[in-house]
Amino acid sequence: MSDGPTSGAVGAADVSSVAADSDAVLTALARQVQDRSLAAGATVSLAESCTGGLVAAALTAIPGSSGYFLGGVVSYANEAKRDVLGVDEALLAAHGAVSAQVARAMADGARERFGTSVAASVTGIAGPDGGSAEKPVGLTYVAVSDAAGADVRRFVWPGDRAANRRDSAVAVLEALLARLGATS
Repeated sequence: MSDGPTSGAVGAADVSSVAADSDAVLTALARQVQDRSLAAGATVSLAESCTGGLVAAALTAIPGSSGYFLGGVVSYANEAKRDVLGVDEALLAAHGAVSAQVARAMADGARERFGTSVAASVTGIAGPDGGSAEKPVGLTYVAVSDAAGADVRRFVWPGDRAANRRDSAVAVLEALLARLGATS
């Protein structure tokens, strides 16, 4: 028997370290979003699907977030995308929930419903199931919407469910920062 770790094995301390690093990244980005939002007088809302509220949790973990963050929707099911965010049923049928078109409609819907100056959305296939050749596990769309229009970014994450959700949350915060940087 070996006294050292087995090759490829991940111990509890390793997993804890990765989680702490991930939390630190999300916290740092959320703090930057807050600083830029407050400096610009911007208000922010969210529409999350595959991240399940992870982005909102990161934003609200920072004291003072109520000064700019008005709220978010976790619209996991198509019915929630349609009924709560106003995503057109025809759009969902034509392109599917995981598409650039739906991500844009989610962001626009959040911005309109919350009355914010900026909104971001995320929709994707976190895994491990649900993927196809056309839309693989890890496929994610992030959109940011403001009065000037909407931008959509496409990603295909290589990780497991937790990593894909975390990477998607980071991408939302980075997209918000890019948009807020353009307005401040």
